[in-house]
Formats: sequence, structure tokens, C-alpha cells
Amino acid sequence: MTDEAKTQDWSEAFWYRGKVTRRRLIGYGSAAAGALGASMLVPAPWQAAFGQAKPYKIGTLQPLSGAAAAGGKTALVGTQMAVDRINKSGGINGRPIELVVADYESKPDVGRRKAEKLLVEDKIDVHEGGFLSNVCLACAPVFDENKVVNMIGVCLDTTLTTSKCSRYTFRPFDYAPAQAVAFAPYLVKNLGKTWHIAYADYAWGQSTRDAYIQQIKKAGGEVVGSTGIPLGTADMTPFLSKITGNFDGLFGIFFGKDGVTVGNQAFDLGLTKKYKWAGDGAIAESTNLPALGNKIEGFVGINRYLPVLDGVLNTPAHKKFMDEADVRLKQIDPSGPLPDRYVQSNYEAMNALKLGMEKSGFRGREDTMKLIEALEGLEMKEGDDFPQGDKVLRKEDHQAFIREFLFDMKDGKFHILEVVPKEKTIFPPDCKFVAT
Repeated sequence: MTDEAKTQDWSEAFWYRGKVTRRRLIGYGSAAAGALGASMLVPAPWQAAFGQAKPYKIGTLQPLSGAAAAGGKTALVGTQMAVDRINKSGGINGRPIELVVADYESKPDVGRRKAEKLLVEDKIDVHEGGFLSNVCLACAPVFDENKVVNMIGVCLDTTLTTSKCSRYTFRPFDYAPAQAVAFAPYLVKNLGKTWHIAYADYAWGQSTRDAYIQQIKKAGGEVVGSTGIPLGTADMTPFLSKITGNFDGLFGIFFGKDGVTVGNQAFDLGLTKKYKWAGDGAIAESTNLPALGNKIEGFVGINRYLPVLDGVLNTPAHKKFMDEADVRLKQIDPSGPLPDRYVQSNYEAMNALKLGMEKSGFRGREDTMKLIEALEGLEMKEGDDFPQGDKVLRKEDHQAFIREFLFDMKDGKFHILEVVPKEKTIFPPDCKFVAT
């Protein structure tokens, strides 16, 4: 069986509803099972503590196979870290969480089908997850139709909380306009006034490109050109080799394997030597660093999360989070990657749901509107639940605002250049909820 086929079998049979036999668990290897399969059902030692309490069914859509599989697996680690911690501490309102996982294979059509199955057949109470923005956009209407809260774990497409906002969808982390507001002044002041943008040519890359064009111009700079590269392009040199001209910096908007590809191939073509090299922090995620090697040296980026114990991130809560994430990630990847922003944002998204469910006294779908009202304007304080820092979910559009980290890469390590407080990342709301 190929690795991809094995992963697909995993997602369909092993993941769903946590129906795991010892034989199946052993068949997939103790490391993988330990990292990813631990919290499908309430573990036996906890069952006595919860008694006959009915579990909350929380669904999570993740790309565990296909183009975004690497990120999807780390995202799921974050979700399960939070679920395990919640169940160990007594659950939510005295009830445990049963996590129902669906692999959408990095495909929008599959994502929509899996969302429908979670909602109609598995009858989940709420959803937390999502990774690729095109899949989040395809699935959002399904949550609307079924009147179920959808707490996004990764998707960054701007329209999810602007022109396509929904009363049922929440994003408890940053989005492209906030990142551009935080980063553009630094780019123009410290690196250069004229920029060319290379981006992943799909929903997230396009909306992020537009945000930076606007904010670089507002900061006194100019974007003189842009190059879109299709998602999953293995050889980007035909696109990158056409990037020429007299400008100061090259700005990249890529993630996952595409981040590795653009980092290596832009270096090989001499672009990162000829121009200042900056971009979205997803290019230099910790999970990408081994494949980038010294070719990422000098890159300047922005990210909502960095796996370092420096400055404001040197806290007991963040150390606890990193230590646990490190153990789980090593079970998936023996090379031991440091936790990335996908682990962090899914972990915190699940904890945001927990707070809202506790605040609203949520019992199930009949209390969806109560849960929505509890989440609108929700303040999240830095600590064990939210090691990244304080944040708030804006009532008007369900978009959160958080502090951002500007960094550069030195000797293969993250070096914080500046911490931008959440108050300086705020972008005006542009959302009109459709009456439900």
C-alpha cells in the first residue's frame, strides 16, 4: 500500500468516530497512533470520571493527505492537544469531548462532502478546523445551512471574515489585512520602497497579495509587479526567472511545500541575493527549515507565532505548550520539528470554543445562537489556553486581532526584530451578516 493510500485508509476507517481496535492501532505504528489517535474517544481511565455524561461531538476537517498533508497533520496535533487537556481537566460543563476527524484530501469538493457527512450523519455539535482557504470557502455554506458554529483553525483568506462573512464562522487568529498593517511600514522603512510580490495563486495568496499592495502603498511604497504561481508547482523556475527589473524587494506569499520550493529556487536563481527577501512567515515555518537549510538565511518575515522562548514568548505557559508539542511532533516526524503556527492556532481555536461553550452553557445545536453570542467579543487572556498572547474576537465580523512577530533568519534560527501589539494590527470591519 502506498503512503497516500495508507493515509486515506487512516482518515476513513481509523479516524472516524475513533473506532480504533488494538490491531488497527498497532498496524499504523505506535508513534503515529500515539501522536494522532490518542483522543478519538474518551480514554478508559476518564470514562469512570465522566460517568454517563453525554460527550460533545466536535468535528474537525483537516487535510491529512494530498498537497497540504504536512500542515494538516501538525494542525491536528494542536487540536488534539487541546482536546486531551480539556478532557483531563473535567471536560466542558462536565461533559467530555469526542473528536470526529475527517480528511478532506486537500480538495474543496471532498471537503464539502466530508463537512456534510460530519453535520448530517455524524451530527457534530460544533466544528473546529479547516486549513486550505479554498476548502474553508467551499465548506462555510454547509455550516450555515445546518446552523452549526464553525471555528476556523488555519484558513487565512480575507473574505472569510469580510465579503463572505457568516454569523456561524469565527476566526480566532489574524488575517491578511492585519498582517499587512503590521508589516508594511517596516518593509518600506527598513528594506525598500519598491516591491514585487510572488504568491500562491489561489484564494489565500490572492487576498494576501491585495492586502499588501494596499498597505505598502499606504506606507509610502509601491508594488511594481506580481507573479502568481499555481498551488503545488514543483518547478517554479519558469515563473521566477521572469521576475526582473529595478525594484528593492521580493515579497513571497507561500506555505508548506511551496514555501520550501520558492525559498530554494529563488535562492538558486540569485533572486534573494539581488533583492531584499521577505514574505509571509509560512515560508519559513519551523517544519520547512530542514529542507531550506542555509538558503533561507536573511529572510525577513511576519508570523503570529514563533517557536522560541525569547522576549514576550519566554513564559511558563508557552514553555509548557512547546514541551508537549515537541513530544507529539517527534512521534509524527522523528527529526523533531518545532511547533508551527498550525499547532498553535488549532490549539487556541479549540480553547476559544471551550470558553464560549462554558460561558453560554451550551448543551448542543439547540444552543447555537447562545454560543454565537458568547463568542462575539470574546476576550482571551494569555496563559495555558492561549500561550501566543491576549486576543479578542471582534463582534462585528468574528475576526480576532493578536500581536504579530517580525523576524529574520540567522544561522537557521528565528530572531525577533519587533513585536507589534494587537492594537496596531486592527483593520476596519467589512462584514454584513445575512439574517438567519
